[in-house]
This record gives sequence, structure tokens and C-alpha cells, in this order.
Amino acid sequence: MQLSEKKKEMWIAYLFILPLLLQFVIFTVGPMIFSGIMSFTDWNIVQKASFVGFDNYKNLFRDEKFWKSLYNTVYYMIGIPIGLILAMLLAIGLNRPLKGSKAFRVIFYMPAVCSLVAVAILWQWLLNKDYGLINYVLSWFGIEGPSWLGNEAWIKAGLILMMVWKGVGASSIFYLAGLQNVPKSLYEAAEIDGAGRYGMFRHITFPLLTPMTFFLVITGLIGGFQLFVEVIIMASNGGDGPNNSAVTLVVYMFQKAFNYYEMGYASAMAWVLGIIMFIITFIQFKFQDKWVHE
Repeated sequence: MQLSEKKKEMWIAYLFILPLLLQFVIFTVGPMIFSGIMSFTDWNIVQKASFVGFDNYKNLFRDEKFWKSLYNTVYYMIGIPIGLILAMLLAIGLNRPLKGSKAFRVIFYMPAVCSLVAVAILWQWLLNKDYGLINYVLSWFGIEGPSWLGNEAWIKAGLILMMVWKGVGASSIFYLAGLQNVPKSLYEAAEIDGAGRYGMFRHITFPLLTPMTFFLVITGLIGGFQLFVEVIIMASNGGDGPNNSAVTLVVYMFQKAFNYYEMGYASAMAWVLGIIMFIITFIQFKFQDKWVHE
């Protein structure tokens, strides 16, 4: 029996997507199912896993460090709106026909393509209390800079500063792409109607950038919940910081899994984190029509 041309094309298409499908099943779905099963066990990799029911989840919600790491993770999200505001202002500046604007776009985007480890080490130096550049600049104004990474009150501010610096360039490029898709005829019509620059920004630029803002908020939140490399390198005590003031959920999960070999407990934490991320993303999509311009 000969296959029709349409069915042949369909099978060829399936063959093309088969590698990606297998990759998704083997490296995403498989580990998810495995960690879901392990979250109900006591397993230290070496010995055989023993079923403990919901004990890992019960212990998790009684774990003070878990709540502290969740609080720290959410606290770091302060950097998202700060970064988006700066990125939007930067994009508006870069969108003007200024000399050298293309070079500035490249310079601002560079932190996004740098290695996270390299960036973290760079900022360790910048935030150093004794010889860091930031405290040196503050000393010009007679301000004694704090011990950014050694003080419980300042470590989150230092890490947020670093994350905003790293992300603002990439976000501004996204905003710039959004700005260049805004029809110029809208600005011309607004100018004829006597609208000022603020009015044009409020009623044209900002609404038309809301889809881009939505995308950046979603990706920022997902990335924020997965914060790991920067914290584990920059914060003392293996990513904890003074009095657990810097530890994030993923860092704590890593510690439980690979420092203490409590794989079941770490798996339970991974599922709780996944559920939190799913709920927040679902809420964002549910209410996007309230503020995202189509």
C-alpha cells in the first residue's frame, strides 16, 4: 500500500521532531517523574530508597531554613521591576538617532553573554569592603561603604545590584525591538493633537510595550526562582551568607542533595518550587488581559 503525499510529509515531519521529543522525554519528563517518586522516599544515593510517605513534605514546611530561603528568593525579585524600569529608559535613549548608539547597544548587552561565574567573581571584587570599586567611589562623597557581602543587612542589596546590572542590557535590547515596532504614524497623529512627550509615552509607548514587559516579567520570575550560581559563589558559607541571609531555594536544594545526600528531601523541595513557579506563572497568564495591550 502506497502512502499519500500528505501522509509522507507528516511522517517526515515526525522524524524531524523525534530527536527533540526523545530529548524532552529522557532529560525532562523522565527526571521529573523520578524526582516525584523519590520525594516520597528517604534516599542517600548509596543505600536503597525507603518509602516515607509525605514525611519529606511535612519536614519541609517545618524547616526554618526552607522558609528563610523562600523569603530570600522572593526578596531578590525586587530587582525585576528596578531592572525593567532602567531597561525601558535605556531603550528609549538607545532608540534615538544618536552617534555611536550601535556601539552602546553592544556594550550594554555584553553582561548578558558573559559567564555567570566570571560576573560573580567580578562583583565579589566590586563589592569588597576594603578594596572594592563601589566603596571606593562612595568614599569620594565621604560615605563609608558597608561590608556588602559580609553583612546580613546588605548582602541581598549587593546581589540585587549585581543582578540588575547583568540583566538590564539584555532587557533593554528586547524593549528596543518593541520600540522599533511602534508605528510612527501614532506619534505623528498624537503630535498633531498636541500631545507632549509624557502624553505620548503614557498613551502610546508604554501600552505598546506591555507585551514585552509581560514576557520579561515571566522570564524574570522564572529565572529569579532558579537563582543559584551568583549566590553560591558570592555568599559565604557555601551560599548561605551570614545567618542564612543570602541562601535561595535552589542553593538550599543543592546543599541538601549534594552536601548532605538527602535526595528525597531535595526532590520534595524541587516539587514545591515547581508548584510555586507554576502557580505564579498561571496567575500572570490569567490576568494578563487586564494590563497587557494586544
